[in-house]
Amino acid sequence: MNINPPSSSISDPATSTAALRDHPAKLFVETTTRCNLNCFMCVKQNSGSQVCEGDFSPELFARLEAAFPHLEALILNGIGEPLLNPHLESFIRRARKLMPSSGWIGFQSNGLLMTHLRAVSLIDAGLDKVCISIDAVSPEQFRNLREGGEVEGIDMALSALKNAKALCNRPEVEVGIEFVAMRSNLRGLPETLEWAASRGASFAIVTHVLPYDEQHAHEAVFCTISDQALTLYNSWRHKADAAGIDLQRYQEVRWRAMNRAPRDQAIVDMVEAMKAEAEQMGIMLDIKKLMKFENQWLDEVSEVFAAAEAVAKRTGMELRLPETALKEQRNCSFVEEGSAFVSWSGDISPCYFLWHRYDCFASGWNQTVQPKVFGSLVDQDILQVWNRPEFATFRRDVLAYDYPSCSSCGLAPCDYVQTDEFQQDCHIRSVPCGSCLWCMGVFQCLR
Repeated sequence: MNINPPSSSISDPATSTAALRDHPAKLFVETTTRCNLNCFMCVKQNSGSQVCEGDFSPELFARLEAAFPHLEALILNGIGEPLLNPHLESFIRRARKLMPSSGWIGFQSNGLLMTHLRAVSLIDAGLDKVCISIDAVSPEQFRNLREGGEVEGIDMALSALKNAKALCNRPEVEVGIEFVAMRSNLRGLPETLEWAASRGASFAIVTHVLPYDEQHAHEAVFCTISDQALTLYNSWRHKADAAGIDLQRYQEVRWRAMNRAPRDQAIVDMVEAMKAEAEQMGIMLDIKKLMKFENQWLDEVSEVFAAAEAVAKRTGMELRLPETALKEQRNCSFVEEGSAFVSWSGDISPCYFLWHRYDCFASGWNQTVQPKVFGSLVDQDILQVWNRPEFATFRRDVLAYDYPSCSSCGLAPCDYVQTDEFQQDCHIRSVPCGSCLWCMGVFQCLR
């Protein structure tokens, strides 16, 4: 198990974090689960997904209104395409009347249904921010990644939004893009940012792909070793290289306890010394993962990200890049920022990770994730669910960060994780967050 100390900024229960207030600061509302595309990186295409198709209704939306006067952000998207909900403009218009002027309303979209009339309608209703998905500017590659789409449709969407901003006299509306980084498209990131900036995009969110099965696990470009473990390992690897010790042979020689050659013993001794330092620093080392680590690939990812930052600086685009390796010091922005996630059917969950049922292969093994639901708008309004004791306790428990980091554990996946009904983890805690990678910086979204 991996024990991380609580973050100093939230270890005091009296800290006025958004998660501890009596109202949410951000609402993520799944306006629909229907979509006009069939992208392989979408949870809807996952064999373990049990998502039913449906649209968020005006009746359920009315049960959110008690939270609007306190909202910092209303994000109107989930796993479907928001533009398919016929009530989208009325949702935006109603929320805009009730939200503070400092709060913003936005959504992510594949953009292919964004006509000039729709863009004007949305911006006139009060839309503040829209993020269009584009993972390549090559027509062929775009088709492969976004099955059923054409890159020309993104060009038209950006043009429609640019013209609608001018027509509605709302230059402050932010238009941006989201890029899902994969091995097959990573090198095209700088070119995609350049292309989008030239068409009026003012911001870009880059996220790593979440592999939903072993077949697509090779597409992930993030390192599944924590940043601190990687830094420690690299320091010892350099020492080993200087001493002529081949650490890569550790798995081969570790079991040869009898009659170990001096050069083999030197390998074991160095790894044991590295493990002792890691334990002293509170860092979990998965030796098998470290020995298989592709340092050269991580260097290439860093180079591409540096080139992307150069494009952003030159074009004035606001760029949010993900981590290249998992952060040892976890940070759940969803809970810390006071977020609640609402499914199309009205169920209330705490985050993206626990919003739906699905299978994933993010840490090198298959895991079935079950949704964590604290109530439904069918029975109560949003503030009643938000203030339920079990939901408030859950948020406090998350902020304590006293749960394992399964991705760094050499024993994972264990029976605590590989279960149909999560009960507790190896820390004897009931928060099912040990295997979540969102809090480790590699996945991002509009928030």
